[in-house]
Order: sequence, then C-alpha cells, then structure tokens
Amino acid sequence: MFPERLKLLRAEAGLTQKELASKLNIKQQTYAQWENGRTKPRAATLEKFAIFFNVSTDYLLGNTDVRNANIIDDKKLDDAISRSLGFNGKPPTDEERENMKEVLKIYLESLNQVDEKAKGIK
Repeated sequence: MFPERLKLLRAEAGLTQKELASKLNIKQQTYAQWENGRTKPRAATLEKFAIFFNVSTDYLLGNTDVRNANIIDDKKLDDAISRSLGFNGKPPTDEERENMKEVLKIYLESLNQVDEKAKGIK
C-alpha cells in the first residue's frame, strides 16, 4: 500500500521522482526503491513525506483512508459553528460565524506548526 500511496501523492503534486527526491534531499535511486516497493523508508523519512504531502503517516502506510485527521474542511467547520451558540446565547450571526472560523483556522494551523517543530522537520 505504501508504494502506491507514495506514487499517487507524487503524481498529484506534479513531481517526478527526481524532483521529489531533490526537494527532500534524498537520492533518486533510493526514492525509486521505496516507490517500487523494494525497500521501506525509516520512520524519520516517513515523517518527512507526511509533512511534505500534508497527510498522516497512517495514510501513507495504508492504515487509514483519511489523508490527515488534523485537517478540518470548511463544511465541517461551518456545521460545527452552526450548532454552537453566539456570544449572546443565540445562534451566531454571519459575522460571528466568520470570526469563529478564522480563529479556529489560526488555532489549528498553530497546532500543526508546533507538531512540525517538535518532530524537528520544518
């Protein structure tokens, strides 16, 4: 499953094996072996791929079909805000909804940055 996912993500990014290997400071021949399923990368390299493609390592390994559990799309965010109450105990106004969405996006982005720094990859 890993080789197929790696190849799919690389193709979606519009990169050749050589280009991707260069971006991640990996030998192209080594990368080709991973994509062909001959060998598997170390955990640190797997983390690099996950961060580069903005997916989870579980997705890369085929343990889940959810690309990144930390990503909340706008529809899910809108649904959650719609079920919440505004500051006055009533449903939020359109302006409050947009403000809440912006604050949540900033918060989630900051969590991802902390995760990347903790992994020592960024």
